[in-house]
Parts: sequence; structure tokens; C-alpha cells
Amino acid sequence: MSEEHGIRGGLTNYGDKDFAEYLRSSFARSMGLSKEMLRKPIVGIAETGSGFNNCHRTMPELVEAVSRGVLAAGALPRPFPTTSLGEVFLNPTSMVYRNLMSMDTEEMVRAQPMDAVVLIGGCDKTVPAQLMGAASANIPTVQLVTGPMMTGRHRGERLGACTDCRQFWGKYRAGEVEREEIDVVEGRLATTAGTCAVMGTASTMACIAETLGMSLPGSAAIPAVHSDRLVAAEFSGKTAVDLITNPRLPSEIITEKSVENAFRVLMAVSGSTNAIVHLTAVAGRLGIRIPNARLNQISDETPVLVDLKPVGDGYMEDFFAAGGVGAILREIRHLLHLDTVDVTGQVLGDRLEPEMDWVDRRVIREFEKPVSDQGGLISLKGNIAPDGAIFKRAAATPALFETEGRAIVFEGLQDLAKRVDDPDLDIKAGDIMVLKGAGPIAAGMPEAGYLPIPKKLARAGVKDMVRISDARMSGTAFGTIVLHISPEAGAGGPLAAVRNGDRIRLSVKDKSIDLLVPDQQIVNRLGEFVPLEGHKRGYRALYERAVLQAPDGCDFDFLTQSGKTRK
Repeated sequence: MSEEHGIRGGLTNYGDKDFAEYLRSSFARSMGLSKEMLRKPIVGIAETGSGFNNCHRTMPELVEAVSRGVLAAGALPRPFPTTSLGEVFLNPTSMVYRNLMSMDTEEMVRAQPMDAVVLIGGCDKTVPAQLMGAASANIPTVQLVTGPMMTGRHRGERLGACTDCRQFWGKYRAGEVEREEIDVVEGRLATTAGTCAVMGTASTMACIAETLGMSLPGSAAIPAVHSDRLVAAEFSGKTAVDLITNPRLPSEIITEKSVENAFRVLMAVSGSTNAIVHLTAVAGRLGIRIPNARLNQISDETPVLVDLKPVGDGYMEDFFAAGGVGAILREIRHLLHLDTVDVTGQVLGDRLEPEMDWVDRRVIREFEKPVSDQGGLISLKGNIAPDGAIFKRAAATPALFETEGRAIVFEGLQDLAKRVDDPDLDIKAGDIMVLKGAGPIAAGMPEAGYLPIPKKLARAGVKDMVRISDARMSGTAFGTIVLHISPEAGAGGPLAAVRNGDRIRLSVKDKSIDLLVPDQQIVNRLGEFVPLEGHKRGYRALYERAVLQAPDGCDFDFLTQSGKTRK
């Protein structure tokens, strides 16, 4: 082991290298570490447990299992904390803090003496943040996810956060469920440790991490409380040690080919719309860009093969038992780049060579017998979204795919909250709900795109409407919803020009979303746009100055590979 490794790596510069090593060793000895242990290579373990992150409740035992694997392989494990992002506990939204966590991860990996690192995360924004940080730090890295929770039960019905959360809340708003029952359901939706039990953002990102090659094969879908999750943690520790002597850097694993493979899997599992933003950000750290046209091509070529909520019937525990990511990869292998490599050093084509002995076809369909002939996500474009928008067609109502309707405009989140349930709101079932001011700069891009059906319509039996915004929506949500309108209204994009009563046309067939107003009138209206007054200090001020739009992954301009400043 050279002097650049282990405890000698990245010594603080006091002008005396020997003193720096002596001082560091002395303080390391104060932690009860022997000289023998201090001569070993070091594997850092990024732990992200928090009393405000229910998804990471198993963090202590995962850290212990990773440490066990590291020690067994002959290295020294060193856990260290980073930012933890608990989706539902953060205001205004966890998306604001994803980039902060990525910076924290990158800098702590760079600054501390470690030869490899295991990143442990799970809740929505933590895995993309860690992968972004890993791509930039570019030292040997293994991603370990916490795993999904198991389902609960209510009156004989399986429940899983958070698709069923939304279904029951919709029934409550429609007057179909009483307050007493919704209170009972509240305690039955999320009953174990782990991330959401459906193919939401957390599970989608777990599948993406495995497909990219940054996680161990077969590890994405293991439930949080399953013993195999701890086994995967132990092997993640062993793999990290192997990466020290047989380096495979994130920049060698996350390539244009592996990113395209990840987009294929995203379509096949009908994953979260958020994953497009996150995967774009991870790829952007390495200068990789997949254009919207290529995204649509991949989607049109890749059928939905997984029958899971929010677009199907099953849950993540079913996906795990059915064969997981390995089964999906084998069904679409003819569409994949098979020469990509993972953290174990295995080439994808070699991994997929042996056939699986059994796959549950109720959950993971054969390529020729898909849930849907086309992928779940597409990019839209039009005069209201010149840089693109995202639509989850697998979670939408086909009867609304070709819609022209009257715009009912909400000027921001406060306006939405104030008026959406007003009995006097002028709105009909065929109208199109429009939310402005919920994009990255204006509001941090919260998961507000799942606009609630106004109570008076919900109680009249309306289950879905076309809804458009510059916001995101939860990966557990569903509906005919156009998201990530870019540029956002808060940046002076055309969405800012939409007024109450305007006509809007959505065409899924043409992959378009258009404001039916003369071009010059749109220009005139945008001439009246007044930029938002942002935060004056702190991280939020930095965020608003540096955040990019959705097509660039909402990363900070100075964190991309080019480091270009936003114009």
C-alpha cells in the first residue's frame, strides 16, 4: 500500500508531512485503533440516518453489516455522517436540498482519508444526491440502498405508502371515506422501516443505481426488513475493498451506454417522473446528455413490463420475489448496451447470460406480453414548454390523451391552496388546471404537480383531469398530469403568459402541449413579467442563483462537468 492510501491519504498540509501523519495517527489512536488497523486501507461509509428520515430507520444495522464486510476483506471501515433528506419532513421540499447533500457527500469523500466509499441512502433525493457526489468525487464507490418497506393491511386490503395514501385521501375528499376511517388508515400505510412500498422515486432510483452498475446486482428491490438486505450490505463492504486493489471508478461505470440502459429500465418499470431529473443530474456531472428526442425514442421502443402501483396492482415486495431488476434486464436485453460494467467488475452481457430459473409473470411480464406496448414516460414540447415537459402516460387516463380545454389558472401554491376548494370556483370537468410558480427557482420545484381535484368536482364523481405545472409530482402519484414545464414561469417562461380562460391543447400522440394564443400575444404578455424577489442570504440565495432548469437536472450550474454559469 503506497503512502497515498489509508490513514496517510490526503494529509493536512502543515508544511511538515511527517508531522501531519504523526498528528493524524495520534488522534486516530485516541479512538482505540491499533497501529495494525491504521496500516490497513480505509473504506468510508456514508451514513444518512436521522430522526427526521423514517426511510433510514435501519441505518445502524446497515452500517454494522457494511463494516463487517469491510473488516472481513481486510480493510478499516470508517462511518461518517452526511446530510439526510427525509422527504415528508422537509420544507419547502427536499428537492431544494438534494444539491446540498450532493455537495456534502462529494466534499466529505474528497476531504477525508478513504480509499473507497459505500454510500447508504434510500429516501427519494438521497440516492441521486449520493450518485451525483460520487460521480464528481470519482473515487471507488458502492451505492447501497435501504430498501422498500413491506405492505400493511386494512379490512382485507393491502396498503402501501404512498399510492394508497393518495387513493384514500382522494376518497376522503370526495366524501366516500369518513374521518374515522382515514385516521385508522393513517396508521396502516407505513408500518415497517424502508422507502415507499411502490415503484415511486426511491424504488425507481434503486433500480437505476443497479442498472448503472453502481449497486450490487440483485440488490435494488430487497425489502428493508429482509435479511438479504443485510447480506447485500456486507457484500457491498467487501466489494468496496476489492475496488481499492481493482479500481473501477464511477466515471468508468456511469457512461452514456449505462445511462441509456438506465433510461430503458426506467421505462420498463414505469418508474417515477422524478427519475428523469435525477438521472439527468447524475449524468450531467460526467458531461453525459440524453436529448429529449432520444428519451422519447427509448420510451416508444421499451414496453412497460412491471405490474406495480402506482400504475398497476403489485408492490415492491412482489417485484423482489418475482425476480427484480435482473428479470427486467433479461426481458429487454436485446435493447441494452451489454458491454457496460458494474462495481463487481462484471460485464452486463455476462451477468445476463444465465437464465433465471423462475420469474413471476403476474408481476414481471414477458416482452411479448407487456402491461403496455410503450414506456411509461415521455417528453412533451410546444409553445408553452419550448424546452420540454414530462408526462407519465402509464399513470394517466387514455381518454384524456387528446384534450383541448379551458385553462383554470392558479398563480402559485398559496393561490392553489386558497381557491381549489372554493365552492364558487368556476371550473368544470373538461377544464385544464394550470399551476404557475412552482418551478425550481420560484418554489424549489415541490411535488405539487398532483393538483387536487376540486372538492365540488370530486364529490360529483370526477376522478381525473388534465393538470399542468412547472412542478414535480411524487413517483407514487397518478393522473393525467403534465410536469416540469420548462422554462418555468418563475424564470419568465411561456407558462407565465397563461391566463384564466385561455385554451390549451394536450396531444400525447404528437407529444405536444400548446397554449392556443397567438405568438405575438404571448410575447406581449411576457413583456409584463416581473422577476421574483428571491432570498437575500444563506443557502436558499445560493440555490436560486445557481439552480438550472429541469432539462439540466436542476443541478447547480457550477457543479456540472462544464461548470458553466447560467445565463
